[in-house]
Amino acid sequence: MMKYKLIFTLMIAAITLVSCNDDDGGNGVTYRDRAEVAAENQQEILTFLETHFYRLEDNPANTNYQVMVFDTIAGENADETPLIDSEFLKSKSVSDGVVDYTLYYLQVRKGNEQEYQPTFADNVILTYKGELLDGELFDQSINYTNFQLPNLGDGGLIKGFVEGVNEFKGASGFVTNEDGTVSYNDDFGIGAVFIPSGLGYFAEPPISTPIVAYESLIFSFQIYKGIQNDHDSDGIPSYMEDLSNDSYLLNDDSDEDGVVDASDIDDDNDGVLTIDEIEVNDANEDGWISPDEIILTDSNNDGTPDYLDPDVF
Repeated sequence: MMKYKLIFTLMIAAITLVSCNDDDGGNGVTYRDRAEVAAENQQEILTFLETHFYRLEDNPANTNYQVMVFDTIAGENADETPLIDSEFLKSKSVSDGVVDYTLYYLQVRKGNEQEYQPTFADNVILTYKGELLDGELFDQSINYTNFQLPNLGDGGLIKGFVEGVNEFKGASGFVTNEDGTVSYNDDFGIGAVFIPSGLGYFAEPPISTPIVAYESLIFSFQIYKGIQNDHDSDGIPSYMEDLSNDSYLLNDDSDEDGVVDASDIDDDNDGVLTIDEIEVNDANEDGWISPDEIILTDSNNDGTPDYLDPDVF
């Protein structure tokens, strides 16, 4: 299969949250008011949703990847249903820590219900296309790509992309073809997300791309598999080590030893490994751990599980 990868590093960048007031970001960039930009982006996206429809086009380079095309409702397309009225259009509230956004996403197909739905702390296997509201392409992969969603010190995908992908599931399985390529069962997730700049690159888009400051983005994608992460192999899925509940792993360090919980094999630094202070049983053998398959033992009944309680050995 051919692979077109325009800018692999495009999405591999952490978002730096800035003040809601105009100021100098310290690197020569003067930031506009985030709420003001958010209102502008919201109107741009709504206008796009009101004036465009989508269709899926076959891609001979990868029969498992149909390209989602957005087109204007006009002329011979005048009778098409606008995205804003599509039964597949959904929305959710997402905060960047300063502004609460309405994030719109198109869920043409969620994916197989029995498959794992990834969180912000997981990996996904997908194909995708990134474009501007005017249709200009800035990134694409028609080959299966394994993306690590979380930020663990080496970057992370933009928040709007992660929040869109997290609403989908993968395929029920796959077959290996005679030429060594893989074809996934035709029940994988298909969708798109419309991302305001505050959940994208805001004032600092990647260089050498057509993206300008404060520009909204569209990512369409097909999700083939969600992969649950346990980065430190301590038995606790990484998303459950987000104790601050902010979908961010780098500010949770329970024992303040300089190693974040998601990478710490002894979360309370009591000399007993975390995996030895909990009970884990993948009862249904589905390959991922759900909260009901973990017992967080609390030996002294003080409300703090043993793995976070340095007073219990």
